[in-house]
Amino acid sequence: MAMLEALQAAPVSSNARTDVSALSVSNQTGYRAFKAGGFEFRRDEYFARLSWPGGTHIMPIDVFLRAMMRDVAWGFFYGAVNFDSVFGTINHYGEVTMFAGRFNGAYVAASRNYEERFSSAALMGVFKEILSDWTNSGYDPFAAPMETGTPWGTKNGGNDDAITRQRVTAKRMVGLPGDTPVRTDETGFPVNRQFADVEQDQPLVECEPGFEHEVSGFNLFGYLSRSDVTWNPSVCSVVGESLFCPTSEEFILPVEHGNDRCEWFLQLSDEITWDVKDKETGKPRARVLMRAGDICCMPADIRHQGYSTKRSMLLVWENGASKIPQMIAEGTAPVVPVEF
Repeated sequence: MAMLEALQAAPVSSNARTDVSALSVSNQTGYRAFKAGGFEFRRDEYFARLSWPGGTHIMPIDVFLRAMMRDVAWGFFYGAVNFDSVFGTINHYGEVTMFAGRFNGAYVAASRNYEERFSSAALMGVFKEILSDWTNSGYDPFAAPMETGTPWGTKNGGNDDAITRQRVTAKRMVGLPGDTPVRTDETGFPVNRQFADVEQDQPLVECEPGFEHEVSGFNLFGYLSRSDVTWNPSVCSVVGESLFCPTSEEFILPVEHGNDRCEWFLQLSDEITWDVKDKETGKPRARVLMRAGDICCMPADIRHQGYSTKRSMLLVWENGASKIPQMIAEGTAPVVPVEF
């Protein structure tokens, strides 16, 4: 659920669209409309209204903004980011497909699905503009619902401080000299209300002189207890292309993530319920209840969405190798980690 920065630097083809623009401001609501290729985005007091050649779609604005926040923060993520059952994006690492109905069985059967392919930089630019213009003062689409204001109503200021948070991407490991620092009260990361009982002691690390930049350790539970966002996996340790991406989860994963590789989950605390569906059609395949200590792997041919009432801690383990999606598409790599 997080990626190496190198995956986002792939070359862009000459066919990738770059025609994105801001349109006029509504006199009724104060919100600006936006255009990317054939797609248009407009919002009112309650809804995001999307249109494209031959189709329209409506999403509750809170659902749209929470999903858009993750798509922007994650750099379009691995595989597909389904905002809901109709709209979303597919990351090609340098280019992005924006679609309507691409992974909806009914749309595909009726030949009503539509998609366009953009350069990642162009689409990211307009997505950031939409997120900034449509987020009102006091509303934080990165936070749990009880930790933020509401997105409803006409245009009322903004909240760029919240939506421009930088995703943690450690180069080697949190806490190493020159790398991502450990979270503390002094650095603006108080302990979350649901993690008040988590111990904050740090390990004592004694290393030979000259190895101070190579040997370190930190309290991962304490680190996650201070997360100010939800459903935002960050790279906390890197070994080659193996990424440990822990995160804190509360309420609903704002997207249905369609995998393009296998993805391992280790439940560190409390519990999460996962709805697992077929990646292409959206048909239900499984419901998984993970409690503390449980481990599961999400296959490469599914989409998943999680639910967590008590704020929980989840460790996501990713293989960040850029060759994997192509190998899976060619059938030279399996969609599951093991066969019995």
